[in-house]
Amino acid sequence: MSGAHAELAHGAHDPGHSEPHGHDDHDGGYHFSVKGYVIGFLLAVVLTAIPFWLVMGKVLPTPGLTAAVILGFAAVQIVVHMVYFLHMNSKIEGGWSMLALIFTGALVLIMLAGSIWVMYHLNTNMMPVHDMRNMP
Repeated sequence: MSGAHAELAHGAHDPGHSEPHGHDDHDGGYHFSVKGYVIGFLLAVVLTAIPFWLVMGKVLPTPGLTAAVILGFAAVQIVVHMVYFLHMNSKIEGGWSMLALIFTGALVLIMLAGSIWVMYHLNTNMMPVHDMRNMP
């Protein structure tokens, strides 16, 4: 076999033909770039530095408000990580990755809400504890 035919036989890409496995430029998938990683990294740094500054500088008046703002920044940072580093979008794998993520989120919310509900009702419905020191 000649050199050009040997390369094609071992799976090299022929620019004149699209690949049969859907790996051409029209697959609708995410194309990785250094620019995307840098943007994601800078957003992650900013979304970490701002809550750090809020806590260390005691900028907000109450701890409850500070906690709520930090949780908001955490939620935004989760989205940044999923988009820029995990490359999640509705086009990858025909939308199945996004569907799996939504299903996982729903299960986590159900488990969390159910656990809180059970703990609340156990706390309110438990028998009162008697003080054993006053027993004869």
